[in-house]
Amino acid sequence: MSRRFVILDRDGTINVEVDHLLDSAQIEMIPGTIEALRELRALGLGMVVATNQSPIGRGLLTWEQLDEIHDRLRALLREGGVELDGIYVCPHEPGDGCDCRKPEPGMALRAAEEHGFDLAEAFVVGDHSADMQMGRRIGATTILVRTGHGGEELVNGAGELADHVVADLREAGEVIRDAVVSEAPA
Repeated sequence: MSRRFVILDRDGTINVEVDHLLDSAQIEMIPGTIEALRELRALGLGMVVATNQSPIGRGLLTWEQLDEIHDRLRALLREGGVELDGIYVCPHEPGDGCDCRKPEPGMALRAAEEHGFDLAEAFVVGDHSADMQMGRRIGATTILVRTGHGGEELVNGAGELADHVVADLREAGEVIRDAVVSEAPA
């Protein structure tokens, strides 16, 4: 059996939602995030981020700036004892028709191929219906957080796509822990 993975959205799920995060100084962790991710790692789960970053396609953000943002994110997580297995980015604009922009499954497929995990055994956690749709397309367990855009997405029907709706990543971690522990062989 392969190691199970959690596929996480970035903005509004891990870090505080900022309209077009363009500078690493704008990164602020949502309270409880680091502890939740540390607990998921302690369960032996892999963790990757899958993030739509249309500011690259729009010319508002360079790859170098995005690398700085992700270096800062990794540093903050590392300070809290958390390592990510990878960060996957779709740089395209919504109308580009790529296969990687959520809700398309491209980033998740790439992560599963590179890390050797079963997408049907994965958990997708995010604050947008696109995260939930991607999760459905790959057969994963979907968890909508109410942080970031989650509250408004819930009002707009994203909850119907989610297997679980929770307040934040901390509660998502509890759902994942309960699922992993209940499925563990006795």
